[in-house]
Amino acid sequence: MTTKTITGGCQCGAVRYRVDVVLSNPHLCHCRMCQKAAGNYFMPLAWAPREKVVMTRGRPAWFHSSDIVRRGFCQKCGTPLFFDAVATSHMLVTLGSLDDPSRYRPVSEDSVESRLPFVAPWPDLHQKITDDDFTAEEMETIRASNHQHPDHDTETWPPEDK
Repeated sequence: MTTKTITGGCQCGAVRYRVDVVLSNPHLCHCRMCQKAAGNYFMPLAWAPREKVVMTRGRPAWFHSSDIVRRGFCQKCGTPLFFDAVATSHMLVTLGSLDDPSRYRPVSEDSVESRLPFVAPWPDLHQKITDDDFTAEEMETIRASNHQHPDHDTETWPPEDK
């Protein structure tokens, strides 16, 4: 893979970015939060050091899907752009938002325990469970601070503080 600058952005062009390093660990995430954030069965992502991701037009809006993860998207068109584990030195870029997504073939499928039963495993990709990427403490923090709407209708949202 070349070290040519990677560029990308949202569907409407309001948010553009560049990454000044080759992305690493391109993968497909099957976790329920990524499914909902992508509006799809999985989300293709890859890692970059946070300081190497530079906004060149506009700024993403952010939604904290849990207390330790925020997700960046275009506020105008809704395109998902970033997955940011706030306590780390890196963030993930959505591969579909790249100007040339063909540069990054996934190397693994992550959170395969949440893969939908009719989605077949991709041939030759390493299969990882969520516990491979997060500690038990991080998983408990995510579960306890999950800010996404449940998978059923509710009378009110967000829930009232007790």
